[in-house]
Amino acid sequence: GLVIDGRTLNIIFQGGLEEKFLELTQHCRSVLCCRSTPLQKGMVVKLVRRQLKVMTLSIGDGANDVSMIQAADVGIGISGQEGMQAVMASDFAISRFKHLKKLLLVHGHWCYVRLAKMVIYFFYKNVCYANLLFWYQFFCGFSGSTMIDYWQMIFFNLFFTSVPPLLFGALDKDVSAETLLRLPELYKNGQ
Repeated sequence: GLVIDGRTLNIIFQGGLEEKFLELTQHCRSVLCCRSTPLQKGMVVKLVRRQLKVMTLSIGDGANDVSMIQAADVGIGISGQEGMQAVMASDFAISRFKHLKKLLLVHGHWCYVRLAKMVIYFFYKNVCYANLLFWYQFFCGFSGSTMIDYWQMIFFNLFFTSVPPLLFGALDKDVSAETLLRLPELYKNGQ
């Protein structure tokens, strides 16, 4: 692990040592930046995103973490004693740090699975509809007449676009939460 403070980060950013800093951090399992300014936190996240081209996740609990949360791809705010600024700037909010494991391993896995199924479903729905219109044009001699009434088209899209996401979002759980917490390697299957 690497523990680095705000003064050292200041020297790194002003001295053009970002490349060496990133080389060092890639050999560490975890990097902890302490006693740093909000601007420095945001700059570290932007540096990692820009140079390493990886997805970043920032977790913060106060107003001093807002720039870091906004610079990351995914921001998680922890509501607590320092106020709600981090929660308001984040993508996800949790009440305690201990809920992070469940948010990532359980809800993250379920989200991957649901999104993958819904993308396939929307392609299927649109291909079916386009094929129906394509073959109808052969039937009517390419006259340009419409096969489906305007209101039927609205209800078709409303029903087949809104109901399945609601059902998938509420009911689709391929693996139980307990199993996902017990076997964290299942998270990678969704990716």
